[in-house]
Amino acid sequence: MARQLRAEQTRATIVDAAADLFDRHGYESTSLSEIVAHAGVTKGALYFHFAAKEDLAHAIMEIQSRTLRRLADELTGRGYTSLEALMRITFGMARLCEEGPVLRAGLRLATAGVPVRSPLPHPFTEWREIATSRLLDAVRQADVHPDIDVVSVAHTLVCSVVGTRLVSGTLEPAGRHPRRLAQMWHILIRGMVPVTRRARYVTLAARLERETASA
Repeated sequence: MARQLRAEQTRATIVDAAADLFDRHGYESTSLSEIVAHAGVTKGALYFHFAAKEDLAHAIMEIQSRTLRRLADELTGRGYTSLEALMRITFGMARLCEEGPVLRAGLRLATAGVPVRSPLPHPFTEWREIATSRLLDAVRQADVHPDIDVVSVAHTLVCSVVGTRLVSGTLEPAGRHPRRLAQMWHILIRGMVPVTRRARYVTLAARLERETASA
């Protein structure tokens, strides 16, 4: 049991080290030797868990996928409207990105064209599916205009979330990201939420911004 625990801890240390380097330097610019040195392990320990750099990338994207699904499931079970749950998912992922390098690295891997192994879906495909599902429910709940093209809005939402993260992360301090995310939601809300329900979600975006910034 103790040996298994040590092996799991070593694997987690390697994944965190790889994620940190992928996030800061990119996938192509990071070597296995650098990951070994950054993790403080031997090459034998790395190869025991991962046969190649691609395996590390896959492990990071698996963690990203599980985290997103877990967050989405948790929020769905709390009685929020579908639109509120969707908004909270985006702010929740933003918060988790600041808590460690794995989700940030997952985003960078997704935008760098690193191949995703089946049956794991591409992160953007998974995010679009979650957004589409929540938006369809939001239409039924009358929180979103019934005549919107839900698939197009879901695609636009994912593009906006990813783009906001990348641009904000490149040009501004990390603490600025929640504000940019709230501004993104203000624009989307004005375009897809009926006037009678708009104030509720604009207020929610502002509250989620404050909560995320102070977390």
